[in-house]
Amino acid sequence: MFARLGHAVVGHPWRVIAAWVVVAVGLVVFAPNLDSITNNDQTQFLPKSYESAQASEIASRAFPQADGVSAIIVLKRQDGGELTAGDQEQVGQVAAGLQSKGIDQVTAAVTSPQMVSPNRKIALISVQLDGTVSDPAVTDAVETVRDSLPALLSGGTLQAGVTGQAAIALDTMEKFNTAETVVGIVTIVLIVLLMLLMFRSPLAAIMPILTIALVMMVSNSMIALAGTAFDFEIGDFLPILLTVVLFGIGTDYILFLLFRYRERLRRGDESREAIQLAVHKVGEAIASAAGAVIVAFLALALSSFKMFETMGPSMAIAVGCMLIASLTLIPAVISLIGPKVFWPSKSWRTEPKVRLAGLAGRQVARRPLLIATVASLLLAIAAGGLTIMKQDYESLGSPQSGTEAATWFDTMQIGFPAGTTTPTQVYVTSTNGQKLDPAALTQFAGALATVKGVGQIQPAGVVDQQPVLYAPTADGLTAQITLLLASDPYSNEAMDAVEDVIRPEAHRLAPAGTEVKVGGTTSAFVDVRTATTRDLKVIFPVAAVLILLVLAFLLRAVLAPLYLMVAVLFGYAATLGATAFAFQGIGGEPGLMFMLPIITYLFVVAIGTDYNILMIARLREEAQLGLAPRQAADMAVEHTGPSIASAGVILAGTFCALLFSGITMLSQIGFAVAVGIVLASFVMAMFVVPSVTALIGPAAWWPGHGGDRVERPSPHPDAQPENAELLVGAGKS
Repeated sequence: MFARLGHAVVGHPWRVIAAWVVVAVGLVVFAPNLDSITNNDQTQFLPKSYESAQASEIASRAFPQADGVSAIIVLKRQDGGELTAGDQEQVGQVAAGLQSKGIDQVTAAVTSPQMVSPNRKIALISVQLDGTVSDPAVTDAVETVRDSLPALLSGGTLQAGVTGQAAIALDTMEKFNTAETVVGIVTIVLIVLLMLLMFRSPLAAIMPILTIALVMMVSNSMIALAGTAFDFEIGDFLPILLTVVLFGIGTDYILFLLFRYRERLRRGDESREAIQLAVHKVGEAIASAAGAVIVAFLALALSSFKMFETMGPSMAIAVGCMLIASLTLIPAVISLIGPKVFWPSKSWRTEPKVRLAGLAGRQVARRPLLIATVASLLLAIAAGGLTIMKQDYESLGSPQSGTEAATWFDTMQIGFPAGTTTPTQVYVTSTNGQKLDPAALTQFAGALATVKGVGQIQPAGVVDQQPVLYAPTADGLTAQITLLLASDPYSNEAMDAVEDVIRPEAHRLAPAGTEVKVGGTTSAFVDVRTATTRDLKVIFPVAAVLILLVLAFLLRAVLAPLYLMVAVLFGYAATLGATAFAFQGIGGEPGLMFMLPIITYLFVVAIGTDYNILMIARLREEAQLGLAPRQAADMAVEHTGPSIASAGVILAGTFCALLFSGITMLSQIGFAVAVGIVLASFVMAMFVVPSVTALIGPAAWWPGHGGDRVERPSPHPDAQPENAELLVGAGKS
């Protein structure tokens, strides 16, 4: 199949390239933009079975006037002193001025004496907006509010800034957009520099950038089309990951082809024949590697958290596009350029005199047991970090450091509970058709105020100079009580309080004949945590089984896929452990970002399997050429090692670009995946897999026929005297 594909592509390279260009241009012109299906409100991805989603449904039905989001203007004196009567009057003027501007999506800008802090140092203005945090009109409105403040405050003693849910969402979106640009630039620069270092050729360095950019246009449009057709949205961090993944694995697949193409040229093949044979020999490994990545990503479709559920198919579409390009577009381009792809370097013509991969291959052949043992010990030490690993959910919606929302969020806490920006709503609904009892509601709200984790009850209004603690609907069948949490509503502490104390107590204290649901952002984050914990238990085994089936299909064996999966999972444990050591042990972070185990698992296990597939495929190929297990290990490491090492460096480097994002969650993802790829390529694929295969021998291919001999190509490196000498000595180990 791959031989025929290589022949067809090389025979009609211009047609292949033209087809890709036409498809890319057509999709860019006529397909929707990826931004059209992007949502930066992660709580919107929860299914309706969770309590926070049910509370949101009650809010939309019973309190449509409050359905929307809010921003909070935090005001203080420039000298930090207590607010005077004149200052409070100016606060009211600012609110009235915003209200009179008629800003689109702003439905109200209100303040009151209750919105002055008890220590009289902070005043608040609540700005209500019609829409969701992901609506462009809402983010535009927040920017307009911010732009309006300097003029409204001119000549006074106050200074102000905007925080709250809508402002946090805006600043987070802008930070992600900046991060996407920075990561894209750093990724491209790293790839160009590393390719120049490896091949000393500007063409070899630029080719991946141009071809992968074309593939990225196609894949992004395909994902947007799928999202529109099947009505799903993606998280705001996915476009950044798509950039890194496509450039990372795309460059990997290009390297696999270039190294095998160069190897065939060194054996004396004509250029077109060399690229055809490269597609023939490496095509199955690339297809299997991409298949492992795709099925692992598709396992995310089983997630109950829709952000993961939609991320899986999206990533699978992107990898599928890259796979097709690797077997069509890339070979077509190489066939047209020919050996000039390595220009001006001439090193492609001859084997280097000293090769580190050759030395590594000889060591694996001579001492497979020692190599496997030492590598396993190193991985076990790194995996020890799992003993201190904790998951952190504060990155889920908390203000991004260095933003205006974060600065004024901290300022607000001088006078108000941290939960003021993001209240928690408790909804009480009659279950017997009778109107709710006002006395019982007041008593219930008073009891909630004493629950651990609650800072205070936010009054719904004032009657006869007495605060009203609940807001009823017109029919009297539903009421809303607003809680301000004592701790940062985005923190683990607040989520623990809602899950372990506030929800159970609210349910226990509910008035007779009523049902209580706890909603709000913190409650939604609690459900996100529950959903992701559940998803870990489902996705991990399913992805492992699917990857195992891909390996079994590739190798037509049972034993080799099993120890390959064990090796990959061992590498995954070492990756998470090393990341915990780095960020918790050294960096002092409270934990690792909650999505990190799933994302790392998919990238390290799926993409890391690529290198094992490439190595095991070469080991089988060498066994079929008649070499003994240790000889096969030597040849496989010597000839496949450079491409695996180069690909590992490239892919790890692209994920390191996330370290420049300025966003903690992306920095953790970048570090973890980079470490995992380094372990997968330089430890697992280069040493553990060939060593274990050499120790197991022909049984590794059972019940298949990996050792069946095929005709040896000529010349073969094992004919060289130094290798013959090595192979005699290898049997003495």
